[in-house]
Amino acid sequence: MIKVLIVDDSALVRKVLTEELSRYSDIEVVGGAIDPYVARDKIVRLKPDVITLDVEMPRMDGLSFLAKLMKFHPMPVVVVSSLTPKNSQNAIRALELGAVEVICKPGSSLSAPDISKTLVNAIRAASKAQVGRSAAVDLVEKENTPGYKIQLNTTHKVVAVGASTGGTIAIEKLLTAMPLNIPGILVVQHMPEYFTASFAERLNSLCKIEVREAKDGDTAVPGLALIAPGGQHMLLERSGAFYQVRVKGGPMVHHQRPSVDVLFHSVAKQAGANAIGVLLTGMGADGAEGLLAMRNNKAYTIAQDEATSVVFGMPGEAVKMGAVCDVLPLPDISGRIVKRLTGENKEQP
Repeated sequence: MIKVLIVDDSALVRKVLTEELSRYSDIEVVGGAIDPYVARDKIVRLKPDVITLDVEMPRMDGLSFLAKLMKFHPMPVVVVSSLTPKNSQNAIRALELGAVEVICKPGSSLSAPDISKTLVNAIRAASKAQVGRSAAVDLVEKENTPGYKIQLNTTHKVVAVGASTGGTIAIEKLLTAMPLNIPGILVVQHMPEYFTASFAERLNSLCKIEVREAKDGDTAVPGLALIAPGGQHMLLERSGAFYQVRVKGGPMVHHQRPSVDVLFHSVAKQAGANAIGVLLTGMGADGAEGLLAMRNNKAYTIAQDEATSVVFGMPGEAVKMGAVCDVLPLPDISGRIVKRLTGENKEQP
């Protein structure tokens, strides 16, 4: 049984979330708190396994509380945030501070049952997360030193990256180490609609390469990383000598939209041996079958190792399927990609 404490200043939100979560036999809501001061006392007394946290509350905001919590009493936190530009930026900051997941708060555009399914999956993922693991990877501060370029052995490569729980920090670590002329990078990170734009902006402020949220028809060009928009799938298509992305709706795959599997299967079909696939930390199995398809089509594939993953679910499933050429610690993945692209690492998949 996963014990949950709901921290939100809205009595209505606490009531709705409690009612929805109580429908699931493996989750028990042990209490609610109107602000971080009440939450602090209830954490000590009720010993929850996971807390849900609003970012805007009286007396102390959620980000300040989260920073203190992760310093003195680290535990799994799921941020439940309203869909506003400010809150989406705060949600990204919360992930940097150590929150495991961010989801949308129930509102006019999303029904309570839709939110409850997402929240339940986030709580289950958080309960299995290795809290503090993302903090073990140093947050990157943008340096004033110029970026570097590499000597590529081909100009027709593409790099596809998938992640979920714990992935925001892992992707940051990966992309900030990329050379200026790295082949086009396509990224699927499980994240709510509207939050991916703030995530892309954050990465663009830190990386030497350009990072932006993908739009339908964007070309995958060197020095550019495209982040799949929340709520839409992203696929790769070949257009003459160029790669383009299609951004569209469709049914959820592995309960996700965007889905890593949708991207990876398209990359396997369109790029084949010209692709590199990377599956990072995340709960569930999204991306494992797609990575296997990529490897079967002669792509080079990498999975993040268990020791550096917040949750080893997605990369672990890929390893079990035989979809992975190499299993690597997060700090080593960018270097291995560069070696592969420059011909220094010539092993066959």
